[in-house]
Order: sequence, then C-alpha cells, then structure tokens
Amino acid sequence: MLPTIKWTFICVLIGIFSGSASAFLLVALEWATQYREHNIWIIWLLPIGGLIIGLSYHYLGKDVVKGNNLLLEEYENPQKPIPLKMAPLVLIGTLITHLFGGSAGREGTAVQMGGAIAEQFTGLFKLDNSDRKTLIILGISAGFVSVFGTPLAGALFALEVLYFSKISYKSIILSFLVAYIAYFTVEFWQVKHTIYHIPVVPEMTLKIMPWVILVSVLFGMASMLFSRSTHFWGNLFSKTIKYPPLRPLVGGILLALVFYSIGTTKYIGLGIPTIVDSFSSPNASYDFLLKILFTGFTLGAGFKGGEVTPLFFIGATFGSTLSLIVPLPIALLAGMGFVAVFSGATHTPIACTIMGMELFGIGSGLFIGIACLIAYFSSGSVGIYHAQIVKGAKYKLYQRFKRKYLEDF
Repeated sequence: MLPTIKWTFICVLIGIFSGSASAFLLVALEWATQYREHNIWIIWLLPIGGLIIGLSYHYLGKDVVKGNNLLLEEYENPQKPIPLKMAPLVLIGTLITHLFGGSAGREGTAVQMGGAIAEQFTGLFKLDNSDRKTLIILGISAGFVSVFGTPLAGALFALEVLYFSKISYKSIILSFLVAYIAYFTVEFWQVKHTIYHIPVVPEMTLKIMPWVILVSVLFGMASMLFSRSTHFWGNLFSKTIKYPPLRPLVGGILLALVFYSIGTTKYIGLGIPTIVDSFSSPNASYDFLLKILFTGFTLGAGFKGGEVTPLFFIGATFGSTLSLIVPLPIALLAGMGFVAVFSGATHTPIACTIMGMELFGIGSGLFIGIACLIAYFSSGSVGIYHAQIVKGAKYKLYQRFKRKYLEDF
C-alpha cells in the first residue's frame, strides 16, 4: 500500500472510531448529568463509585493508570504499545465520576480513548516506533477535537503539547486531516457542542492594554494554582493511603459530605451551565477557587475525567468576577479567562488562541491571543501533565529567575 494512501486510510479509521467514541461519551455524560441533577441522593454513592474505579485500575489497569501522561511518555520514549483497555476503563471511570458527583472534565477521557484506539493500528500495519509517535498525535488530535468541536485548535493542541519533542512534517499534515474527520464524525452522529458568545469587543487602546495585561497575569496564576493543587492532592493521597483503591473511596466520602453541606451542585461535574452563565452574569468571587479545590481533590483522589472543562469553568468564572472591577465587557473577560487558564495549565498558547477564535469569533482574537500568551508565561513551569516537556523561552526565563532569586531557598 502506498504511504499516502495508507496514512489517509489510517486517519479515516482513527477519526471515525475516535469521533464515534467521543460522541457516545458526550451523550452518556449528558445523561449522567441529568440523572444526577434529578436524583441528588446519588451523590452519597460517590464513595462506592470511587472504590469501583480504584479496584478496576488496580487489578485491571495498572499499566494505563497514568492516563494522558502515558501517551506523552510513550511519545517521547516508546516502550510498549498502549493497551486498548485504556479506552473502556477511562470511559467507565469517567461516567461513574460524573454520575455520582465528582468534579472533573471529559477531554482527558476522549484523548485517552483516541490514543488507545490509534495505537491499535501499530500492529495492524506493522508500524515502527517513529510511526507510533505519529499515531499518538493522531489519537490526541481526534480525541480533543471530537469533544470540543474545534478542529483547528485540536490539531494544533496535539502538536503543541508535544512541541519540544521531535515532530515530523507528516504528523502535522495528518493531525489536521484526522481532526476534521473526527469533527465531522461527531457532526454525523448529531451530537452538539456548547455555543458561547462574546457580543461586544472593544477597540484595543493604550488605556485598555494595562487591564488586559493584568487580568492575563491573574489567569496565569490561576492556571498555576490549579496545576499545583492537582499534583498536591495526588501526592498527598499517594503518601497517606498506600492501597490505591481506597484513595477514591476516602476521597468520595469527603466529597459527598462537603457537597451536601454546601447545598449546591454548581461545582459538581462539568459545570457547563455555570460557564455559559458567566458570559452574562458576574460570578461569586470564590466560585473559581472552589472549582480548583474540588477538581484537584477529585482527580488527586483517583477519580477519572479530564482537567480542561474545569479549567474553562475556572477561567470563565474568574473573568466574570473580574468584570466587577475591570472596565472590560463581562463576556470578553469570561472568554479570555476560558482559554487563557487552559493555556497556562497546558503550555499551549497557540492552540488556545485558535480555540478562542473558533469558539468566540475572530473579532476577539487580539484579546484572546494576548491573554493566552501572557498566561502561558506567568503560569510557572509546572502544568497539569507530569510527562510534558517544557522548554523554550518560558523554561529559560523561569530557570534564570530561579537562579537569580530562588537559589538561596
């Protein structure tokens, strides 16, 4: 089979399978969310759900428990094929997390399913480690795109999250191809994505610029807080509870008690309604902080899902809150925070800028681009992915700062 035909065929298969898997995920998550919201008592079963997840991964999925980090590790240093069981394990774990009231996202699930599906073509087409790397990029791209409906951003995200590893030109072209195939697959299944609007975008002026810079730095700091919070809780659970299946059990007990005591489900699950509302109504100043706390705790305890939609929640609600003191339109600030916090946490300012323009329109592109770039530089060297390589200008600036100001600490 000619290389061009072979890779086009592979992209079609990955795009269709990953897109279909993500379409099922989106429909299932919507059902889980609606059932939970109409049966709040089910939150009391969160500890049982956590135990099921913990036992599943401990006895069936030790080799895939790293999730997205496994994909990044295998790309940088290929060791062994990623098992297909990663897909059903993370799918079931995510649905349990959302059904019973954990605070998590969905992109990590889609990316892991896409990566596991793509990996299966290694043996089928007898591909070497170099081609395996391309498959991982295709899986990440297809999974990301099919969940968020942003084909350009998804293709770029798969490339940018691996930016400081070696990426072939072939991978770049194929990433865009598989992204659009996955996108149209979800469209074929008539699964809709959330629509956001920024109705008013002011002209960029010298008077506005300092405010844009200030809020962008704050978004970067929120990214850093989220990343470090997630790692903190994960390390704490690992150190204090040696038997892994008990971690989500204990975490589920604490989360259920807290969620019932605060008397709201705003911080449970994806939080899409709150994200949408933040574009028109100011949020409470503590909303984004509580989402950081609950999502970091949920994922750190061992529940499954993703980090990106919670990052959207954090950024949008933070921007919405800032509209009370910053002289910029509320929807613009929510949109800037939406993608800027994501940019800082994943070290992907280019993909996040493109995502912002795909979601909110090109008119907001200048504000979105500045916010993503500044948040990227002000979010520190630690992101949500342990295995991600962070180098380049940001890494050099951080190392220089560390040597000059932090070497005595």
